[in-house]
Amino acid sequence: MTKQVQEAYIVAATRTPVGKAPRGMMRFIRPDDMLAHVIREAMAQVPTLDPALVEDVIAGCAFPEAEQGLNMARISALLAGLPHTTGGLTINRYCSSGINAVQVAADRIRTGEADVMIAGGAESMSLVPMMGNKVSLNPEIFAKDENVGIAYGMGLTAEKVAQQWGVSREDQDAFAVESNRRAIAAIEGGEFKQEISPLEALYRTPNLATGEVDIIKKLLDTDEGPRAGTSMEGLAKLKTVFAAKGSVTAGNSSQMSDGAGAVVIVSEKILKQFNLVPLARYVGFAVKGVPPEIMGIGPKEAIPAALKAAGLTLADIAWMELNEAFAAQALAVIRDLGLDTKLVNPLGGAIALGHPLGATGAIRTATLVHGMRRHGMQGKHGMVTMCIGTGMGAAGIIQSL
Repeated sequence: MTKQVQEAYIVAATRTPVGKAPRGMMRFIRPDDMLAHVIREAMAQVPTLDPALVEDVIAGCAFPEAEQGLNMARISALLAGLPHTTGGLTINRYCSSGINAVQVAADRIRTGEADVMIAGGAESMSLVPMMGNKVSLNPEIFAKDENVGIAYGMGLTAEKVAQQWGVSREDQDAFAVESNRRAIAAIEGGEFKQEISPLEALYRTPNLATGEVDIIKKLLDTDEGPRAGTSMEGLAKLKTVFAAKGSVTAGNSSQMSDGAGAVVIVSEKILKQFNLVPLARYVGFAVKGVPPEIMGIGPKEAIPAALKAAGLTLADIAWMELNEAFAAQALAVIRDLGLDTKLVNPLGGAIALGHPLGATGAIRTATLVHGMRRHGMQGKHGMVTMCIGTGMGAAGIIQSL
C-alpha cells in the first residue's frame, strides 16, 4: 500500500465567474477555453514557478464530449501555454469531478510521484446538455427494481429525499431565499473578487441598418446566478417541476451553469525552491455510495468518512461548502448530521451561485481557499462536499494556512 511521504500545498486558486445556462453570459465560450483561462491565471499567481515542472493537469468534467471532449485537460493545458511535456487527464465523477481532480493531483504529490500538479474542472451546460448529446442507458438497469434509480432524473431523487426526510416545500423555499441573500451580500461585499479571474466574451449580432455583424466585447467578472429580491412569496408561485404533487421547483434547485476553476498544488520542496506562499494544505478525501434513488443524501455518508480518515470531527470544520444540488437534499444532510448552518455556504450556494457540474468542486475549492484566509481562519479546516449522480457523496478537506 502506497503511503504519504510528503505534504501537498495549494499555492494558487482561481475560477471564472459562473454564468447561467443555456442562455447566459458565457453561452458562447468554449469549456476548453474557460479551462485554459483559469490554468493560465492560476499559474500567473505563482510567477516564480517554472511551468516546465508541472507534471500533469487533472480536470473534472461531468459530460466529457463534444466541445468538452477529446481529453479537454490536455488540450486546455496546451492552449494555456504549458509546455508539451505537461500531461493532461480528464476525469468524471459527475458533480464531484472538480474536487476529485484536486484529490488525484494532491495524492500524486503526497505519494512522492510528482512535485507540481494543476487540478481543475470545466463545464458548459450551454453547449453540452445534461446527460450529453446521446443518451443510451443500459437496458439491464430496468431489469431489477434496485437499479431503476440509476435512470431517475436528478429532480426525482430530490423529491424522494424530501419525502423520506420530511423536508417541506416551505423549508426548501426558505433555504433558497437565504442562499440568494447570502450570495448577493457576498457579491456586494466584494467577497469573490480575489478568487475570480475575469474573462472576455464576444457577442455577434446582425446589424440590420448596415447589413454587417456587430461584435460586442464584454468583460465578465461577476456571477450571473444570484437573484436579488428572492422572496418566499415569489418562490411560492413556482410550479413543481419533477412531480405533480411534489415540492421541488426551479427556485429551490441549483441552476444549470457554465464555468471553470483551477488550483496549483505543490510539494514542500517546491515551496522552498521557488519561495512560494502556501494558501492551504490538502488534508484528505472520501467518497461513499448510497441508493441511486436518494442520491442527494450522499454527503451524509461521505462527510463522516472524510473526517474519520483525517482524524478530525465536525467541530474542527470552520467552513463548509456543501453543494446545493437541491434545497431538499442540502437540508436533509444538514439536519441528519446536525451541521451548523452559519458555517455552511456562508457566501451562498449553488441555488444562487450555480452548479457547472464537473467544475463545481474546483470552483468551490477556490472559494474556500481564499475565503478562509480573508476571514482570518488560518490553521482551521474547511470542506468541499456534494452529492453525486447515480448515488454517491464526496467530501474533500483542506487546512487554511
